[in-house]
Amino acid sequence: QVQLVESGGGLVQPGGSLRLSCAASGSIFSINVMGWYRQAPEKQRELVATIASGGRTNYVDSVKGRVTISRDNAKNAVYLQMNSLKPEDTAVYYCYGDITYVRGRGYERNDYWGQGTQVTVSS
Repeated sequence: QVQLVESGGGLVQPGGSLRLSCAASGSIFSINVMGWYRQAPEKQRELVATIASGGRTNYVDSVKGRVTISRDNAKNAVYLQMNSLKPEDTAVYYCYGDITYVRGRGYERNDYWGQGTQVTVSS
């Protein structure tokens, strides 16, 4: 099967920076889109940023100019560099992958999520 494991969350002061990492493992054949979502208390999960296998990126308006998503296809990894963090960025951040994996003699494609990593922006 496939697993996504995140790291890099924590507590940071407003204006600070954090870098989140996520690595996919398992019988992976290919990964199409990877991305990051977040969920703040009592709010719905929302898209933060996505990156396609070819490198095209997409960001939610609230993080544009402050956040950069990147990926290392050789490592099946995706990263989120977050700068100028604000208290409203506080949330659990989830890694996402649209992954095709080997199953038996064929392939299957599914959406996968990491377990989440807490980001808290507070003084």
